Amino acid sequence: MRKIERALISLTDKSGIEDFARQLEEMGVEILSTGGTAKKMRDNDIKVMDVSEFTGFPEMLDGRVKTLHPKVHGGILAQKTNPDHLEQMKAHGLLAIDLVAVNLYAFEKTVADPNCSLIDAIENIDIGGPTMLRAAAKNYRDVTVLVDPADYPQVIREMKETGNTTLKTRFRLAAKVFALTSRYDTAISAWLDKVDVDNNPDLG
Repeated sequence: MRKIERALISLTDKSGIEDFARQLEEMGVEILSTGGTAKKMRDNDIKVMDVSEFTGFPEMLDGRVKTLHPKVHGGILAQKTNPDHLEQMKAHGLLAIDLVAVNLYAFEKTVADPNCSLIDAIENIDIGGPTMLRAAAKNYRDVTVLVDPADYPQVIREMKETGNTTLKTRFRLAAKVFALTSRYDTAISAWLDKVDVDNNPDLG
């Protein structure tokens, strides 16, 4: 069984991240991160590499483009036991990402404010987060994906036993991802359906 060697962590809800990341670090896992999550870990003396350093490409467009890069998604989606995938990874300088811990922009919290504008709502639609989560969940045979801090302890326990999580755990966590992204998209669609297109100042 391949051990978890590299994790990508990018969180809106940073509950429990210090302990989780520190235990990953103690097990020799390389941690990649972005923005406020990377700062939080550095503030707690946890070694972390910015995704922009990992990809060799800067964050841009006011942070809209951070993780949408072949080095991220290739590392997540590659099947680690597929010889053709391994050959392509080597040819293109891709490194495997074995664990993804991501949660999403708080769209529902944002639009719960009755004064929320259409522009503010749109800016709080997460693009990179769901993309990484769905990629990791699709590749659950090789990638552990986390959207809920309540799952951190079990992942750490299993890693301490074998260096990785069980296939059953990875499948359960993947199913949790698709439930979350489905609810997220439904919340966005439901809110947008209520927009008064003819009288909204942001559509004038």
